[in-house]
Amino acid sequence: MPEVVLITGASSGLGRAAARHLADRGYQVYGTSRRPPQELAGESFPLLQMDVTDEDSVRRAVAEVIERAGRIDVLLNNAGFGLAGAVEDTSIEEARRQFETNFFGLLRVTRAVLPSMRERRAGLIVNTSSIGGLIGVPFTSMYAATKFAIEGLSEVLRLELRPWGIRVVLVEPGDFSTAFTSRRVQTAASQGDSPYAGAFARSLAIIERDETQGSDPQLFARLIERIIRSRSPRLRYVVGSFDQRLAVLLKRLLPDKWFEAIIRGHYKV
Repeated sequence: MPEVVLITGASSGLGRAAARHLADRGYQVYGTSRRPPQELAGESFPLLQMDVTDEDSVRRAVAEVIERAGRIDVLLNNAGFGLAGAVEDTSIEEARRQFETNFFGLLRVTRAVLPSMRERRAGLIVNTSSIGGLIGVPFTSMYAATKFAIEGLSEVLRLELRPWGIRVVLVEPGDFSTAFTSRRVQTAASQGDSPYAGAFARSLAIIERDETQGSDPQLFARLIERIIRSRSPRLRYVVGSFDQRLAVLLKRLLPDKWFEAIIRGHYKV
């Protein structure tokens, strides 16, 4: 029987690329989106409505997949959005909304799926982090904070779930050309008379340029399939351009002040 894969945030971007690729390769894929399924007709896989910020919505969608497919073999936690603005220009409420989707949403879906995986003593959880969860990029503090948090959560989950036969993997994408760029939210204060306005505008322009010139989402989709097929997947997989993968290595090797100088130079801060 084909493996059953549940993918959150599958209506666009990396999630949709992975869902389409896996469905075309014969996997039994179920995608989720906040938008009603009838608005997303025509996909090669069924789309279920799920709001990862709502506990009941998550439980209903997970229960529906298990009812229809009998199990969930693979969970790809991919739902999320980007928030941009200086730390001082980010309200506590804006920060909470970012965490509610990117971090607590991932946690809700994971907790909903785990009981059935533990019962079967098998499963794979793939958490979409980011190179931004390894390297802080100016004016993306809350997004980076959610991804750094996912890194820590995943390390602990991998240790806790190993006795149950459940594997946990982090995928850390660099820049990809998707709708993520156009859907980024800017904090309210950053759009006013902010003392950070000039630096923010310069950095955001570079961030958006790098994203729009980024890698093909199929690179991410093919990696997800390789991870699913692996008998012993690693904890971390960095995926993206050579330059960005090199940046991750340089952060490990260089003194902090040298690496910070590279980041400041690239993002013009």
